[in-house]
Amino acid sequence: MDYRSLGRSGLKVPALSFGAGTFGGSGPLFSNWGNSDAIEARRLVDICLDAGVNLFDTADVYSNGASEEVLGEAIKGRRDEVLISTKTSLPMGDGPNDAGSSRLRLLRSVDDALKRLQTDHIDLLQLHAFDAATPIEEVLSTLDMLVRSGKVRYVGVSNFSGWQIMKSLAVADRYGWPRYVANQVYYSLIGRDYEWDLMPLGQDQGLGAIVWSPLGWGRLTGKIRRGVPLPETSRLHATASFGPPVEDNYMYRVIDVLEMIANETAKTVPQVALNWLLSRPTVSSVIIGARNEAQLKDNLGAVGWSLTREQIAALDQASAVSAPYPHFPYRQQEGFARLDPPLVG
Repeated sequence: MDYRSLGRSGLKVPALSFGAGTFGGSGPLFSNWGNSDAIEARRLVDICLDAGVNLFDTADVYSNGASEEVLGEAIKGRRDEVLISTKTSLPMGDGPNDAGSSRLRLLRSVDDALKRLQTDHIDLLQLHAFDAATPIEEVLSTLDMLVRSGKVRYVGVSNFSGWQIMKSLAVADRYGWPRYVANQVYYSLIGRDYEWDLMPLGQDQGLGAIVWSPLGWGRLTGKIRRGVPLPETSRLHATASFGPPVEDNYMYRVIDVLEMIANETAKTVPQVALNWLLSRPTVSSVIIGARNEAQLKDNLGAVGWSLTREQIAALDQASAVSAPYPHFPYRQQEGFARLDPPLVG
């Protein structure tokens, strides 16, 4: 396993990490992701650790805390071998203080997560969404308290816009509070929006990308092919509306090239899609999920080899999209290219 710095921090994380959203599944979304109990989860953790995957990502909102509880049971006795990443800020109830990133909510959420995870510290705490109702100074001073107390080691964000991250970093620098070092983002061969603003921001400010849904919300698992009906067993029948939308022609154009390269390399479609992500700038870790051992072992086959320059170029071209404003006015003009080098193929 390759280990990479998490952004501009001293923490080393594996190129592949495991998403525990499939643990303890309940509700209309998470029950379709997976419902591994503690025994099944422990076996998946065993496989991960044997492969060098020691970062496990979860969130309080995943199955209303059940994911954290199952993960806590699965790593019992092995806490020093693993890194735990969890998230908070999304609603955990209907009360006025059950959502957001207020001091009250953050302190309560961390204590609750520590109990569910059966540990005394969280290695990486990420805010799951930007809370516009709470002053940034309140959020960051509370995160500073949590880091100084030893309950949290590093902090990051997820699903923030560029201006929200930059404003937060400016406040952190002003008061000497912990800077965000991770940005958990949606990024895949059929979802490259991350590259326009958040990737250059990450390069400039030292945020490492932790990629969620790297297979395009289950569309790049190899089960979807041009001219082949979606299998009845696919979870997309129930979950497609929850995830990022993808236009069919665009998706099939990318899948066609993935299948071609999978045949050339004797790898699977998801292995090729994951390997492409690992070659991208700012990517610290790509989260893989699995409902069973076979899926996990297949995803783990994404490391230990590299795509050729020509194969990467073919995937870049197949997945390229038109530049959004304000990028498109000058990207095609030779004189301006040096000011903002394109990151999208």
